[in-house]
Amino acid sequence: MGDRDESPQARRRSHRAGRDDRDLRQVILDATRRLLDDRRFDELSVADILTAADVSRGSFYFYFAGKHQVLAELVRRAVDQGHEAAQPWLGHAEEQEQRATVRHGISQGAKLWRDEAPVLRAIVENWRSDPDLSALWLQLMNGYTVATAERIANDRASGAIAHTAVDATALATALTWLGERLYYLATIDVAPFDDQDALVDVLTHIWMTSLYSAPQAIGDHTTGSDLV
Repeated sequence: MGDRDESPQARRRSHRAGRDDRDLRQVILDATRRLLDDRRFDELSVADILTAADVSRGSFYFYFAGKHQVLAELVRRAVDQGHEAAQPWLGHAEEQEQRATVRHGISQGAKLWRDEAPVLRAIVENWRSDPDLSALWLQLMNGYTVATAERIANDRASGAIAHTAVDATALATALTWLGERLYYLATIDVAPFDDQDALVDVLTHIWMTSLYSAPQAIGDHTTGSDLV
């Protein structure tokens, strides 16, 4: 019989058989990414992904142990782009370029979180639900923290950052996780961070004042009367 006499199920089987197995991993990733545009990750099942990707259960489990591993791969790919965006500041910009490079990195981070909002929102909301996701997200966030701490140490050594009272790693960790939280709030349209300009402005201000402005000495607290 000709193709026109085949059942829809037979045609789907023929289509799957004709696909290059090397593409199946990407097909599964793409299908999951599309599902996340409209649904929460915790609402998705492997069956949903199989249907969206039009792959067999055996093909899915050949590449992934479960849906959490699919999310992990999507997150790795998204975060790799974020590390590229941060490189200008993590390099050795001249003093006059500090604000521009800090703002550029933050702007690129905001753009990444906007473009990859379904994936990054999913990891923020679910990383504590799976041990592998927990380890992955802590590792990825620590990558930003370590790079930031190294830059802070280098700028302190060069004199670009005059104050050294706060531990560089603690400061870098705070800045990294603050950014994660505000970027996440932007992905769920919480004002004022749903406005990308407002988000970039406030994060740039926080980074610049935390790193390059002279702070009060530790223990030197402003009194209420000083604010009048």
